[in-house]
Amino acid sequence: FSLPGADPGDQERVQTAFFTATFAVMGHLAKVDGQVSRDEIRLAESVMTRMQLDADMRRTAIGLFNEGKAPGFDLDAVLDQFRRECHGRRHLLQMFIEIQLHACYADGALHAEEARVLRHICDRLGFSRQEFAHLEALVRAARTFAGAGAGAGAGGGRPGAPPSRNRLAEAYKVLGVGRDASDAEIKTAYRRMMNQHHPDKLVAKGLPEEMIALATEKTQEIKAA
Repeated sequence: FSLPGADPGDQERVQTAFFTATFAVMGHLAKVDGQVSRDEIRLAESVMTRMQLDADMRRTAIGLFNEGKAPGFDLDAVLDQFRRECHGRRHLLQMFIEIQLHACYADGALHAEEARVLRHICDRLGFSRQEFAHLEALVRAARTFAGAGAGAGAGGGRPGAPPSRNRLAEAYKVLGVGRDASDAEIKTAYRRMMNQHHPDKLVAKGLPEEMIALATEKTQEIKAA
């Protein structure tokens, strides 16, 4: 894939900036609530595994994660470079924020200090507090929704059985609509969410190809909802 009107070098810079920011900021967020938990380390390792990184890239990702944990890590410099390289492509920036939210929820809760830093990240990347609240609610619902269907296939529960009331409520939240939404509104929300998270489109905008698996998981989650 190539970015419209951009040379391959520009796309490579976007991919490098995304990869760098993802793991460095993940390490920084893992440390801000006091100490890095085993859940947070497992989440980072899980992301690396799902990305099918080779040994060299895995070492690079671990190095970036450790840089993010280190005292004196310049969060704003990393975010500013990332935003510059992305040229304001909001779908890419949103994917980055969603990855960081999932990382923060690795231990089951979003801690106050993590939330504070995430709000700062959103400010720096040009997302409003309202947009942050919306993304946080979507990620929280997605984690509950995915957990409720674990081991039960895309639809969750027994084959042929209707979804539980709680799972149905979370499905509405994953799509960002209310329970009173019409079929037409649900279809519109579904298409919008799929467009925002479509792996091919995200890679064309500069998502590192190693992160296709993460985007694919997101689209499967949206389809299940």
